[in-house]
Amino acid sequence: MESVTVLVSPEALQQADRLPRIVHGRVVRIVQRLAYWPEVSGAKPLRHALVGRYRIRTGDYRVQFRVQGRTVIVEKIGHRDGFYED
Repeated sequence: MESVTVLVSPEALQQADRLPRIVHGRVVRIVQRLAYWPEVSGAKPLRHALVGRYRIRTGDYRVQFRVQGRTVIVEKIGHRDGFYED
């Protein structure tokens, strides 16, 4: 299985730093799993204004990302409340 490059946006890094410690650890493991895209379980394609993006959830938290060729870009990390609003 060949891995892809995973990039985390500066905004997502800041959002991750504000997470509770236990959630932060789970999010780090999700980001590590994204290196094996598309063999990642639990990824759901988003719709409407977010078409082309995916999300993986861990409890009440979400990791939003998009795929560009052989690169996965993590764009947003946060609690589900208001997560899809911008």
